[in-house]
Amino acid sequence: SDLSLNGYIFAKWKFPGSHVIFVLFLFGMFIPYQAIMIPLSGMMLDVQAGAPWFAGIPTLILVHIVYGIPICTLIFRNYYETIPGELVEAARVDGAGMPRTYVSVVLPISVPSFVVVLIWQFTSAWNDFLFALFFGGGAQSGPVTLALNNLAHGSILADYGASMSGALIASVPTLAVYILLGKYFVGGLMAGSVKG
Repeated sequence: SDLSLNGYIFAKWKFPGSHVIFVLFLFGMFIPYQAIMIPLSGMMLDVQAGAPWFAGIPTLILVHIVYGIPICTLIFRNYYETIPGELVEAARVDGAGMPRTYVSVVLPISVPSFVVVLIWQFTSAWNDFLFALFFGGGAQSGPVTLALNNLAHGSILADYGASMSGALIASVPTLAVYILLGKYFVGGLMAGSVKG
């Protein structure tokens, strides 16, 4: 919901420096995982020293949430750009401020953008290998990509049948998400791409 609010502010509330801040948000999309892995690992080790329960999957979830902020903000912002300004203006004339307009008018029609963000984040986390390797807590408690890697490289002779079966099973949740929510995904991605 906070990312949705970010997108709404960037789309409908222009303030001095808003374009610069938005570009800085987008800059985060172009930072490769490899460039931040060493400082991020050091920071996470410091956090885990004070909170040992935070190691493994909680760390991995936090890293994916933070790394997803730029792209999710962009998706929400592009979706809210398609909302007619007259709708927001009508709410303002009725006496609603920006927070009230967001909660009462904009949020109820934001389902497609939330579905796109959900699918994007789920797919990114499910298919991730590098963050999983560093922060996942090992193949026994980490994401499925680590188990697939061990399955493919666990012995001297590769078992291609087992590897392909594992890859097929691992792809089922992502496929199910796309089948169930696909109609929202295409509509939400296209929002903001065409003007007029």
